[in-house]
Amino acid sequence: MHTTVRDAIVEKLSVNFAPSHLEVIDESAKHQGHAGFRPGGETHFRVRIAAPALDGMNRVAQHRAIMAPLSTELAEGVHALAIEVLPNA
Repeated sequence: MHTTVRDAIVEKLSVNFAPSHLEVIDESAKHQGHAGFRPGGETHFRVRIAAPALDGMNRVAQHRAIMAPLSTELAEGVHALAIEVLPNA
């Protein structure tokens, strides 16, 4: 079974952060014709996440923490990753 890039991102962020809220949105279609786009998509993603593990970190630290477990995806074709860290409810 082929795992999509989106599924891999969801899996890794879920395992690493046990988020109370997680959305991973493939926004590749919005970037057709721009740098990094390829047919089939899976190049541009938006992550919205709320997780206790990210509380108390500044924004740079949060982004680094989120990007670390996604190093394979970022190296193998994800061109853009927009990150929105939400407050925990």
